[in-house]
Amino acid sequence: MTGSAASDAVAEAMTTLTRRAFLPPAQRAHADEDRPLPLAHGQTNSQPSTVAAMLRLLDVPAGASVLDIGSGSGWTTALLGRLVGPEGRVLGLEIDPDLAVWGAENLAAWSMPWAAIEQADPSALGRPVEDGWDRILVSASGQQLPEALVAQLADGGRMVLPVRSTMWLVERHGEQVGRSPQGSYAFVPLR
Repeated sequence: MTGSAASDAVAEAMTTLTRRAFLPPAQRAHADEDRPLPLAHGQTNSQPSTVAAMLRLLDVPAGASVLDIGSGSGWTTALLGRLVGPEGRVLGLEIDPDLAVWGAENLAAWSMPWAAIEQADPSALGRPVEDGWDRILVSASGQQLPEALVAQLADGGRMVLPVRSTMWLVERHGEQVGRSPQGSYAFVPLR
């Protein structure tokens, strides 16, 4: 999926899986505002324009295997689940145990058994799988590009993540890894 097809798929997913359903009751009135909204424990639900930009950069094909780091309320995991469809697989990881449980409950309401949210292991970044992940989305900002995640990308894989205040697109082709900056954004820190 490339170009306008990716844009249309992202727009359709964001229309179908409304942000409101993934927000705490006190924040639902603000769901249509294009700004980050607080969840719990200092975490946020990213602003819709940023989520859309990240998903378009990620260029998620149907049937892909996707790792979603910092899944929070479950919204990005659900959006990715919609993009990969039932032939794909999405694993959302969230470091905050309460948020991981709540995000998994939010995701379960959408009947996508090919997508799941689990609590992240605080001693490891990501979750290595055989053959790597086709796509990795990171929704929290690190101080440097995490080589542990680059190593988890499959051949032909793409990762989108913020490092400090810059969004990066990372692409793996065999042993070659390309990195390109994609603009400035604000995110909560990667823990």
